[in-house]
Amino acid sequence: MNPPESAFPALAALRWKSTAWPGIRLHFLGEGAAANRAVLIAMDAGCAYPSHRHLGDEEVLVLAGSYRDAAGEYRAGEFHLNPSGSIHAAIAGPSGALLFARVPEGIEVLESPPGHV
Repeated sequence: MNPPESAFPALAALRWKSTAWPGIRLHFLGEGAAANRAVLIAMDAGCAYPSHRHLGDEEVLVLAGSYRDAAGEYRAGEFHLNPSGSIHAAIAGPSGALLFARVPEGIEVLESPPGHV
């Protein structure tokens, strides 16, 4: 299966940052670490983003594919708001997921990376 960013060929030229979680890549938008914390998130099919707490509201637009969490499933073109203080983990659908997320206050990851104790 193709990675979700193949739905937008120009994204292949971006500098993607691998994470400690297999199949999850990030590309931060804007200049500097505090650039409104806007990020593209690419998730391979079936891969999970770890459980995390939102330190402020998070706005998510699904650009391609889908993902699900305990509250439901979100497909391409759908917008979702995770309110400040909410906790969730996300799992990519069968074709993966490409997300645009804006989370100005950041998140607190609540899980250790795979293989870490």
